[in-house]
Amino acid sequence: MVIDENILYSVGAEIRIYKPSEYLFTEGERPNYYYQIITGEVKLNNYNEDGKEFIQNILSAGQSCGESVLFIDRPFPMNAEALTECSVIRLHKDAFLGLLNETPKLYREISSFLSQRLYYKFIMMQNISSPNPAIRLRGLMDYLKSFHHDESPYSYTIPLTRQQMANHTGLCVETAIRTIKHMERENIVKIRDRKILY
Repeated sequence: MVIDENILYSVGAEIRIYKPSEYLFTEGERPNYYYQIITGEVKLNNYNEDGKEFIQNILSAGQSCGESVLFIDRPFPMNAEALTECSVIRLHKDAFLGLLNETPKLYREISSFLSQRLYYKFIMMQNISSPNPAIRLRGLMDYLKSFHHDESPYSYTIPLTRQQMANHTGLCVETAIRTIKHMERENIVKIRDRKILY
């Protein structure tokens, strides 16, 4: 979801710079701000009791994070960690909710965006419950490609490393690598310069 930056500034938003590995917010923290990425990449993640990372999503310029929790009085269920140096617009929760109340069109757009994210969560839950690693990985790739205009085969370059794909799907990296090679042999993906085309 992208809100026009000038609108955000007009209601008190500020720009914050985050260095790689710095957190925008952490799991368990109370949500006080709407975040919209101007430049850089941010990953949403959790760690299980064994310390294994599970990546929920990787966000980049023009995307927002953590907004769904602003509507309920609950702590963040994940971390938002800068992968690269990031510049991020930050708007206080009260100003964000006030903006939505004054702008019904924006409220509808946010609702549509949140519905799309919820849909992704359902799809990913279905895929992650599959014992078949190819189904897990293909579900992830289908979701990522759904934001791309060209639906033709091999038109989309997956923006994740094999490790990140494994973390997204709950697989070990060796299984992800082996499965991707098998998918290449079956012409589901093409690999060029270590990039996965889907």
